[in-house]
Amino acid sequence: MQVRVGTVGGRVVVAAALAAMLGGCAETADDDGRKSASASPSAKGAAAGDTAAKGTAAARGGTVGPAGSACELPVRFDIAEDWKAKPVDAGKDLSKASKGGDGDLGGELADALLRQGPVTMACEIDAKPAGNIGFLRVWTGKPGDTDAGGALRAFVAAEDNVSEEKYHSFKTGGGLAAVEVEYLYTSKLLDETKKESAFAVATPDGPVVLHLGGMDTGEHEEMRPAYDLAKQSLTLV
Repeated sequence: MQVRVGTVGGRVVVAAALAAMLGGCAETADDDGRKSASASPSAKGAAAGDTAAKGTAAARGGTVGPAGSACELPVRFDIAEDWKAKPVDAGKDLSKASKGGDGDLGGELADALLRQGPVTMACEIDAKPAGNIGFLRVWTGKPGDTDAGGALRAFVAAEDNVSEEKYHSFKTGGGLAAVEVEYLYTSKLLDETKKESAFAVATPDGPVVLHLGGMDTGEHEEMRPAYDLAKQSLTLV
């Protein structure tokens, strides 16, 4: 893995190196074994299969996006019950890292963690309080930067070691045109492959990407109802 990777799934070393520098943003570890699971991947996969078979829907726990919510964004959507949303001030964290003892290296590590393709991390919605290891992350771009499909493809292209990308268009529950991708990410560190999902919409304030990772495919599938809830409720603020 290169230092300047700009990936979600490939930041094992980056996240660890930033832990001391960025404080709140340092505990963004969900993917590639950055936090250990209490159950084995096979057990998690079985549980995920049971959940999918039952067609379990996520209970609504709140809304993010509007002024006064945990994360103020160009879009609004519902988050699942017990999931915890936290804003990410990428500009502040990048500045803090660049002024740290590691100088340029700290800035490069922060940039790799907080930026991916044309978008910058703006919000993390943590699944741990709900019993899973993973995050639904929201990334935002600049106005007029690119369309939803272009932003999503650039986002995936910036993540190393991906394969089997499958894109399709749909409309969110709020009526916004969106593009979604499902793909596989392979961790060279752990020699494991897992599923990831993301979708993007275009807004007057720029593209917005929502990404669901997870420690492994089992965790990803268990968290999928929360991701689907966001798709079904997302609209402009």
